[in-house]
Parts: sequence; C-alpha cells; structure tokens
Amino acid sequence: MQDKHDKVEKVVVLAAGFGTRFYPLTKAQPKEMLPILDKPVIHYVVEEIVNSGLDKILLIVGKGKESVINYFDSHEMDDKNEDHGGMDKFPEIFYVRQKKQLGLANAINYAHKFVGTEPFVVLLGDMIYDTPKGNQVVKQLIDVYNKQKCTVIAVEKLPRDRIKDYGIIDGDKIAENLWRVKGAVEKPDPANAPSDIGIGGAYLFTSEIFDYIKALKPGRNNEYQITDAISDMAKDHKVLGYRIEGGYHHIGDKESWIKTFIEFAKKDKRFKGWLPVS
Repeated sequence: MQDKHDKVEKVVVLAAGFGTRFYPLTKAQPKEMLPILDKPVIHYVVEEIVNSGLDKILLIVGKGKESVINYFDSHEMDDKNEDHGGMDKFPEIFYVRQKKQLGLANAINYAHKFVGTEPFVVLLGDMIYDTPKGNQVVKQLIDVYNKQKCTVIAVEKLPRDRIKDYGIIDGDKIAENLWRVKGAVEKPDPANAPSDIGIGGAYLFTSEIFDYIKALKPGRNNEYQITDAISDMAKDHKVLGYRIEGGYHHIGDKESWIKTFIEFAKKDKRFKGWLPVS
C-alpha cells in the first residue's frame, strides 16, 4: 500500500499573473477567463485535473481575479442548463490570493500549508493540454513519479526562436522522452542556452522544493523564478524532465489565444463548417 506522504493527491493551479500581453482586455477580464468556445481557459485546466482522478485543488489567484473564483460557484442558471460543461462533477476548490506579483516560485510557496510534506502537481491557469483521452498530463507525470519517486517536470524540444521565451534545462537524456536535469536557466539567449529542451508548464514536485524556493533570491525581472529553484534542487536531488505524450496550448498572448480558439472551432461539429479545414 502506498504511503500517505508518497501519494500524489493534490494539485495547485497558478492564476495570479497580470495578463500584460492581453492589455487592455485584461484590465477587467483575467486571461484565465478568456473563452475557448463555450468555456473559459481555466475550466479546461480544472477539467484536466478532474479527468485525471484528482479532487484536491488549490487555486492561487491574484488581484482582480475574483471572476475566476466566482466562475466555480453555483449559479441560478445551472438548473436551466442540462450540460454544465461537466462542472457538476467538479470538487470543491480552495483559493489563496498571492498578495504581490513576485513570480511563479513565490506563488507556489503559498501552497506549502495546503500540500504539507506530500508530492503535488502544479499547473498553469492559462495552459490547455491536448493529450490522449485517459492519459492526461497530470496522469502522465504521476506515472513517472510512481516509478522514479522524484520531482518530474514536463519538457519539450523547442525551435531556436522559442528558446528565449522558456525556462531551459541543462540535462542528459537517459531514456526515450526522459532527461536527468542538472540545472536550468530562465529565458536565455539562444546562443547561450544549455539545450533546446524547454520547461512545458506542468510540474510534479516533491515537498523539498519549498526549501529551495525559500532560499531563492530575486532573479530575472526581479521575480522569484521557479526555474532557479528547480536548478538548485537538481544539485541535491534527482529531478527529471519528461516529454509528455500530446501537446498543449499556452494562452499567453493574443495570437496564441486566437489560434487555439480557431483550432477548437475546427474540431467542433457546430462550427467547423464555418471555417476552412486547412
């Protein structure tokens, strides 16, 4: 039987960013609430978690994100709609507000009391995964963790022009789709990058990560970067990078949001006739 402190049961979702690249749209509308067809982006993130079989969820939100919290409340319109988008199956969600925008590592640190000494998953609130049914990204990370018993981060091979936008690992490939991480750097110049393997925005951390977060000094953009904490942790503990089966849509700017909306519309029988197939 798996020990309580060895079992992955909790997921932390980060939804505290300003959404600067969507300005002025995000003056009043969090980017996590931007629609992709019938549902906001954050709905797809929680749906991913629920479909992975987990039901202990903490959302880290920031200033002006009240609509994210309100979205998961019950509403009088629910009774008038047979299809709630699966929300009737969603568990109770817990919330913590990040008091000041100080980076991903700072946001994750707010989850310490929620997860305690247990391993936990972290997802970004503006990223939708496109993985095979029954093999969600959360499940894939947990499968690797159950075999390796260490921190696992989703990674992907990047084209040169995207390296500057990602955390990049320094590591050795040890198996198909698996790297042993030796270090990591946040958004390097491609000429100086240690590799072309980028961190893909889904993480499964052991609780030791909090020790490295608390020891951090401000990094790029004067924020506490989770990439730096991962790099420090990799010096003392096994950290693996896993290239997931499938892909994802990072709704980080207007172009990616529009592309994702159109891709989803093309796959939906209600709308695909309106749009060119190619």
